[in-house]
Amino acid sequence: MFKDKTLLITGGTGSFGNAVLDRFLNTDIKEIRIFSRDEKKQDDMRHLYQSICPEASNKIKFFIGDVRDLSSVKNAMHGVDYIFHAAALKQVPSCEFFPLEAVKTNIIGTDNVLTAAIEAGVKKVICLSTDKAAYPVNAMGTSKAMMEKVIVAKSRTVSPEDTTICCTRYGNVMCSRGSVIPLFIEQIKAGKPLTVTEPSMTRFIMSLEEAVELVVFAFQNAESGDIMVQKAPACTIEVLATAVKELFGADNEIKVIGIRHGEKMYETLLTNEECAGAIDMGNFYRVPADKRDLNYDKYFKTGDTTRNTLTEFNSGNTELLDVEQVKEKLLSLSYIREELAEFKKNK
Repeated sequence: MFKDKTLLITGGTGSFGNAVLDRFLNTDIKEIRIFSRDEKKQDDMRHLYQSICPEASNKIKFFIGDVRDLSSVKNAMHGVDYIFHAAALKQVPSCEFFPLEAVKTNIIGTDNVLTAAIEAGVKKVICLSTDKAAYPVNAMGTSKAMMEKVIVAKSRTVSPEDTTICCTRYGNVMCSRGSVIPLFIEQIKAGKPLTVTEPSMTRFIMSLEEAVELVVFAFQNAESGDIMVQKAPACTIEVLATAVKELFGADNEIKVIGIRHGEKMYETLLTNEECAGAIDMGNFYRVPADKRDLNYDKYFKTGDTTRNTLTEFNSGNTELLDVEQVKEKLLSLSYIREELAEFKKNK
């Protein structure tokens, strides 16, 4: 599907960008553009792929810019067929302290990407959102919820034949930058307690590869304005910490430190309101855009009496994994296998 096409990844030096490169670089894709504002990460990435994949590394092109700056986004758009928009501020506590920075990157930055994409005639844009956008209680989630509103609103302004715009929403990606599993591993190596905010807190978990597959599924199946959700499993934070401990054969204590700024006890992937119109697609849900217009007068006379029997889909009512199941999922990750091998060698 990407044969002879050019793909642009915003925020492409992050975990998701690297996973996309691993997935597509050795296919017949024409070019993958990495757009980000960190020249050091771009340089590290350039050298990495020149060493591990020299025959295909010339397909990767690097663009320094910031999604907050429309002109720098436009500069990377020429000849682009598809976009995976992953650039975002994602850390909950930092967004709590600097909410306007989240607005600039997550909301205005997304609008800039979509504006430039429509102007350049990009065929398809997949934007990455988060479970924290559903019933948001923190600045990061609120900015991502507004980002989704921008995406849906923007999809109404352009014909899908010209540019299709849709969104994927997923939960915690295991071992991604800034996530808790690498922290647990560092604490084990240092002989320190594993710090857990609240043991009974639940979170959706998925691998980077599964995150990429959700984006690919959206690319193949989503209509303009859709939000696509994967039916991910979840676990408690205590189960996750215990699973990491057991994999490494560690006896570090688990220390409860209390909930951080803006954290929720569980995350939601589909709200009750979204469930009313959600379409079950097997391993995924599709939430179509509300196609009604601003002529509200007619809605005083007509409404919708049908409703799905679905209720809110959250990390408390999805499939909850036990310690053994989480260990199995962790062992499927190359990061964990490499860390385990190094840990055993140095022990």
